[in-house]
Formats: sequence, C-alpha cells, structure tokens
Amino acid sequence: MSDQHSLENRDSPGDDDVLEFLEGDESGSPGEAAHPWRVLIVDDDSDVHKATELAMQGLEVEGRPLQFLHASSASQARELMEREHDLAVVLLDVVMESEDAGLQLVRCIRQELDQHAVRIVLRTGQPGYAPEIETVRAFDINDYKTKSELTRTRLYTVLTAAIRSYRQIQALESARHGLEMIVEASTELSRLRGLLHFAEGVLNQLCHVLGVLPAGLVCAQMNDDTGSGWRVLAATGQYNNLRDTALTAVPVEEVRQRLQRCINQRETQVEDTGLSLYLGLSNGRAMVAMVDLGRELDRVETHLLRAFSANIVVGLENVLLYGQLLDQAYNDQLLHLPNRTRFIELMERNLQDPQGICLALIDIDDFSDINDAFGHHFGDQVLQAVVGRMSAMLGFNTSMARVAADAFGLLGPESTVNGGSIGRVFTEPFEVEGERLQLSATTGLVRLSESSSVGSELLLDAQIALKRAKQQHRGSSQYFSSAMGTDARERFKLLKGLRAGFEDNRLFVVYQPQVELANASPIGAEALLRWRTEDGKFVPPDQFIPLAEQSGLIISIGEFVLRTACHQLKRLEDQGYADFRMCVNVSLAQFRHAGFIDTLNGALRDSGVNPANLELEITESMAMEDADLVMSLLAAIKRAGATVAIDDFGTGFSSLSQLRQLEVDRLKIDRAFVREAQVSSAGSTIAQMVINLGRGLGLRVIAEGIETEEQRQQLLALGCQEGQGYLFARPVPSDQLERWLRKEPI
Repeated sequence: MSDQHSLENRDSPGDDDVLEFLEGDESGSPGEAAHPWRVLIVDDDSDVHKATELAMQGLEVEGRPLQFLHASSASQARELMEREHDLAVVLLDVVMESEDAGLQLVRCIRQELDQHAVRIVLRTGQPGYAPEIETVRAFDINDYKTKSELTRTRLYTVLTAAIRSYRQIQALESARHGLEMIVEASTELSRLRGLLHFAEGVLNQLCHVLGVLPAGLVCAQMNDDTGSGWRVLAATGQYNNLRDTALTAVPVEEVRQRLQRCINQRETQVEDTGLSLYLGLSNGRAMVAMVDLGRELDRVETHLLRAFSANIVVGLENVLLYGQLLDQAYNDQLLHLPNRTRFIELMERNLQDPQGICLALIDIDDFSDINDAFGHHFGDQVLQAVVGRMSAMLGFNTSMARVAADAFGLLGPESTVNGGSIGRVFTEPFEVEGERLQLSATTGLVRLSESSSVGSELLLDAQIALKRAKQQHRGSSQYFSSAMGTDARERFKLLKGLRAGFEDNRLFVVYQPQVELANASPIGAEALLRWRTEDGKFVPPDQFIPLAEQSGLIISIGEFVLRTACHQLKRLEDQGYADFRMCVNVSLAQFRHAGFIDTLNGALRDSGVNPANLELEITESMAMEDADLVMSLLAAIKRAGATVAIDDFGTGFSSLSQLRQLEVDRLKIDRAFVREAQVSSAGSTIAQMVINLGRGLGLRVIAEGIETEEQRQQLLALGCQEGQGYLFARPVPSDQLERWLRKEPI
C-alpha cells in the first residue's frame, strides 16, 4: 500500500524566513565541505522521492550539501544499506510492500545490520498503522512525522536535527574508536623495551591513530645539549634515509625547522604540512614525533592526540627506566665497563670460535689495604687508573669487564691476553692524587680452546687458576689445567657432602683418652670430630676440617662439637669423675668469630658442667696471629672458668716473650716430635725444649701420638707428664669411653 501525499507546494508564506535563519546558524568544519551528508529515501511512491529532492535542492546542513540515495522498498533499502555504511539519515515510509515494512526495516537496521549511528525519520501518510507514541517508544528512531506535516522548512528542520544527532554520535564513536586505538597502541608500545624499537612503535601507532600513511620520523634528545644532542631514532616513508641522523644534519630545511620549532616551544605543533608531537619527560629530556597529515585535525582528533601523548610519555618514561635498569644490570657504573653478567654473555659468544682466544681473571693484590689506608674514594680512582692503562695497553681486540670489587675479566687473542702482557701493565707505578703506587696483580688464565667449560664455569676455571697463582706468589700468573678443575670440583663435591652430612646428623664426636704417663691413669679426653658418609665410609678429618674452615661451616660444626663434649663431660661428672678434663679443639674461624665467647658461655650454662674441667685447645699459629685479640679472648675464656692449651706446640715460631704474655695452662707436643724423638737427636732436642719451656713457665706438658712403650719411656725421661695415643686408647664413642674408664673391655 502506498502513501499518496506529495511534498510539493507545501511551503507557507513564512517558511523562507525560517529557512534563512536556520541556514545562517550552520557551522561546519572547513575540512568537511567536500563531503556531503548522505540521505536515503525509502518510499514506494516515486513522487515522494522527487518532491523531497526538489524541496532540499541547494540547501546545506552544517556547511555541507545533501546527497540523496533512493530505495522503493524495504528489501531494496536493506540491500543498499548492506553496501553503504556512511548514511547520515534514512527518510523511511512506514507502509510499503507490507503494512509494517518500514518498522521491520528499522529493526533490521539496528539489530541485523548493526548500524546504530544512522538517524531514522519515519514518514507516513496513514498514521493509524503505527501510532506515534507507541512507535517512538518501541523503535530507535529520530522522529516520526506524517507526510502532511513535512513542509519544506519543517523537512529541513527535521533533517538538520537528525544530521546534528548523527554527527554527535559519529564524534562519540570516533572518540571511542580513537581511545580504543590509543589503548591498543599503549599495549603494543609497552612490549617494546629498547628506545629505538619504542621510537619506531610510536611512529607507527601515531600514524595508525590518525589514519594516515606512515610517513614521518622520531627525534630524541640523547644528551643535555638541545642542539647536537637531538638525533633521528626512527623514520619511515620518504624520511627513511634520515634514520640515525643528527637533527642539525637533516638536509631538508623545512623538516629541520618544523622539528626545531617544536623543540624550542616545547609544545605540539599542528601546521599545514603536518604534525609535530612534543613528548616531554619529567627529567627534562624529550622526544618529538613528526608525521605528514595532508589535512587539518578535527576536534576529536585533537583531544585524542592529548590522550595519546600522555600515554606515550608514560611509556617512554618506562622505556628509559628499563634502559637504566638494564644498564645497571649489565654495566659497572663506576668504571663504565661490562659487569660479570655481561662478560659471561661475551664469553659464550666467543665460545662459538674459541681458537686462539684466552680468558684472564686479573686480581689486584692487597687492594683492600689501599681502601683501608686512603679511603674508598681514593680506591675508586686507583681502579679507574688501572682500567685506563689496561685499556691503552691491552684494549685492542679485547673485551674487558669488572667481575668483582678489585678483579677484572679480559677476553681476547692470546697474543694480547697473557701473563707477560698483563704483568707489563703493572710495571710502572700508578699516580693517583699525587701518590705514586706500585701495584701488582695476580692472574688466572684459561685458553678457551682447551676448556670444556661454558659461561660462568669459565670464570670458575679462571678463579681456580688464580688461586693456584696466588699460592706461588703475588703478581704471578697461572694457566688453568683440567687437573686443577678436577681437584677443585672434588673439593666442592666434598663440601656439599659435608653440609648434607651435618644436616643429616652424620657427623659425630669420639673421645681419645688422656693419661698420666707415669702410671697410665685417666685424667681426661680429647673430643674429636668424625664424618661417616651415607654409604658408611669415613672421611679423614684432615680432608674435611679445612673445607669447613674455608666455607665458614666450622662455626656451626664447632658449636655442635663443643656442646656435645660438654654434655658428655656432665654425664661423666654425674658418674663420679669429678676431676675429668674434656679437651675441645677450637679453629681460627671459631676463635675470631664475634659470638664465640657467647657460644662458650651458653654451652657451659646449658650443660651445667664444672667450667674448670673444660679445656680449649688452640694452635700455636693462632696464638701468635693477633696478640691483642688473642689476649682479650683468652682472658674472656679464663673468666668463663675454662682452661687453655696450645696444640701442636713447636711447629710455629712463637717467642718466649710472647708465650709469657698468654694465659695458657698446658703445652701439647706435636706427634711429629714424638716420632722423631726415637731416631733423631734434633727431634729429642725440640721435645726437650718444649718440656723445659713448659716447666719454666709452670705449665703442664702433654704429648700426643704416643704409639709405643719406647716413646712413652723417652718422654718420661725428658720430664713430660701427660700423654695420649694408640698406646693407651684409640678415639672411641662415648659409651666405649665410659667402659674404658670403668676398665671394661672395649
């Protein structure tokens, strides 16, 4: 059924005045003038199509002309709208091929075609088929008019209102889409960590947001100099050849001036030729992105650019922060050298072709003494002087890194990286702040072609060689060998097993009785540590005790031995052995540990033993190392009530005057002098000297390692009072010690 009302000759005498007012109120963007508003007329009456076009002929809305498209049925309109997606308004007849064809098309446009921006004006000549209130309430339409209402002016008014609504919806949609692109751009840029990659990403995403072809460049401030410090980091399109060019060297004057204006004014510049986006950072540095536009920006795009800039600045700050963190993670900030982590990467690269390449680990001898004497600031300058000379003498074809506080890694051809070349670096004194310093350095060397190690293992090999060199003398060098590596790895394996053994209670204490030499009556016992591995084998103490001392594990192990011995001593006291002496060895690491005296007092208190029955044994070398510290500690031990013996006496170089100052109670003759006393008069003389010295100082003397009756008799003849050894008893567990004391078989 067709609507029969025509739009011709509907104008009233006052319409032209209203029309003139409406036209004078239009305001459109200059950039939109060439793009007409597209209006679809859907009506099965051809006269309606002609009358509508005639009525609107020559009129503009919002500064843009109108362009009409035509469909004579709802189905034809649907087909057209499936192809066309930039329609502003649909003037839609309600009754066409069916009574509700227009209303069904509204549903199709909104739900099936998913076109929500286009404005729909329903026109009908038969209002009864679709009551106005119910229709407006039920359908997403802009207006609903009878054809008799639509005079020329009123039709223009309806179209203007619909187009303005469409324009606002388009602006909102454009803003929403723009914000989505900004979020997407920010997400993409957040994945780009390096400054160069980030600059390229900024350029690509900016062009994407503005909907222009990628043609532009990005400049960044590389230092505080706003002139030569600006450099092109990324470029695309016609500017591609300007990549990595200083701003002052950009050959296109117009481009150079555009960028310089943006930099000088520190704000975004929008010009006829394009856009220069200023991205200022909190630290005063900045980045500028320039793209060609070929058009003016509308208001929505201007707002989007602000949001884009804010997001990019945050991303740029993060990239620079990441760069700083990366620099600190891989480079030494004082000496501007690669650090240990970066050096390992360099070594792994060189392992791809290791022939003729040598690794050196260079340790400056006694550098801590320089820091202690002159301060860390002076020490830093010393390191800088060393690096400067090494770079000058060894820098050709070599990679240098700081791998520890006063140790450097060097990687390069063996003709340069060798002990002789490195030694010559330290031949002449170094001058630092007017001081002339003669330094030396010890070096561990690894030929990469002769090593099966990779990465950090190579540095471990060099460290092993360095330690071997230090055992020779300071200032020497030593090449790594597989034998060194095997020995070091065995020691590491042993230490790992020792830690596990201690944690799993596979370390235990045995006791070797001590007797009066004259009648072999018991007077005490020495607590000795033993380690039985998981497979039941025993590891000799001379193998694992040094490892425990070097690793610091001896502190915990030593406390375990002390407490175990004290509790056993208390058990013996409770059994009636009131004057029984328990001797416990103390290592140098224990002795110098800040908590040693507290540990001693805690063991005495917790066990409840008579402190006078506990004797601590220290070596002669420990006693002579630091006189003030030793005397202070010995005095504290005396205050705790324990006694002190000097073990292995005669193996060191203590003087009589030093010995007189020490508050000790007993001297212990080393087993070596006991054995030599049988065959050597020199040995007998040393044993005699120790015994005489003890007697002169009022100290008791005990000999260890007595294995034969002959040794016992000789020591008695020399005046030795006490002894221990296999002749009397081997080291035994606590229960066997108790049976031995009861004179039961063990």
